Amino acid sequence: MTASHLLVPVPIPDRIAALIGSCIPAHILEAEFAAECAAREVRRFRGPRLGIEDQADREQALSELARANKVLSAHHPRLAVRPGSPW
Repeated sequence: MTASHLLVPVPIPDRIAALIGSCIPAHILEAEFAAECAAREVRRFRGPRLGIEDQADREQALSELARANKVLSAHHPRLAVRPGSPW
């Protein structure tokens, strides 16, 4: 029996990734891309002392992440992206 946290990620060849991507609806792929970008932005604005502009940017990124996650979760509940997740 293997634990999922012990699995090593293996790179997927581009042709295989394109084949997998062609099976997924375009709006889901767009939402996944938007969620990853928004999660990266949320991680960028961390810390107890954020300026007002940084707080506004973080809130904007969180709202974009929530919007993209709503689309992803409607397709499949386990597709949601979290700011601290490694995937």
